[in-house]
Amino acid sequence: MMNLPLHFQETILTAFGEDGLIWLNQLPQLIKYCRQRWSLTVAPHFSDLSYNYVAPATRTNGTEVVLKLGVPRLELRTEAAALSYYDGRGSVRLLDAELDRGILILERLQPGIMLSTLWPDEDDRATRIAAEIMRQLWQPIPADHTFVTVEDWYLGFERLRHEFSAGSGPFPPTLVDRAESLYAHLQESMDTPVLLHGDLHHYNILSTADHSWTAIDPKGVVGEAAYDTGALLRNPAPHFLAQTDLTPRLKRRIDILSEMLDLDRERLVSWGMSQAVLSAWWSYEDHGAGWEPAIHLAQTLTELL
Repeated sequence: MMNLPLHFQETILTAFGEDGLIWLNQLPQLIKYCRQRWSLTVAPHFSDLSYNYVAPATRTNGTEVVLKLGVPRLELRTEAAALSYYDGRGSVRLLDAELDRGILILERLQPGIMLSTLWPDEDDRATRIAAEIMRQLWQPIPADHTFVTVEDWYLGFERLRHEFSAGSGPFPPTLVDRAESLYAHLQESMDTPVLLHGDLHHYNILSTADHSWTAIDPKGVVGEAAYDTGALLRNPAPHFLAQTDLTPRLKRRIDILSEMLDLDRERLVSWGMSQAVLSAWWSYEDHGAGWEPAIHLAQTLTELL
């Protein structure tokens, strides 16, 4: 196996099991294939690898791109479909792909500084930038789409209940009950659904050469607009959630998002709370740990309902 960060290997093995092990063992050959297929010079990978191998690369004509490789799965397909549909409107451009191999060739954003660098001193500005990007990304649903939906993600609660024999495991029972109930009510009463990013937060918004900001890594999810604000309320994790003055900071973000995006404040908070519990479950499901900050946020947002 090539020299990869241990935490990255552990993430791949925990999330994908045997498929992940096979993929890790085949990764050097996959990179070699990409070099030959697209005439790329591939630089060392970025430092913050999580679920995908991501590295800067250069084409023979000097064009700088990003090579993104992942275990072939639905999430990569919906990401590619969302990027193709956005076609650069608020998001990075998809230049090419071989989805059966889990390969995406993406536009390279320069300087590519994360929106998280504006926190904490310019949190209002960061929130407004994210809101502007949301307005660009929220598009009518394409005909015959194959995107996942917020209803599909609700199944996370069912998996949680199954895992803990209808209980809530390490999560506060009353919090899980309320989150599950809120999510069900919200999806039944949704406003007109649009195509959402699905994971729009401070680490998935990068600076560009013309001093604007652009989204990366969309999940490609269908749901009402207010749903898409949830990830922003949880980030930049874990630092934001560790603040002693978290409640007033959250209130300020909610005020900005509600005003700029013309969203019902109660629905925005309700989606944020129920998603935070779901996010905690996903952390437990993928890693068995790291769920506590999201639960803390859910408890804080409950106080604002």
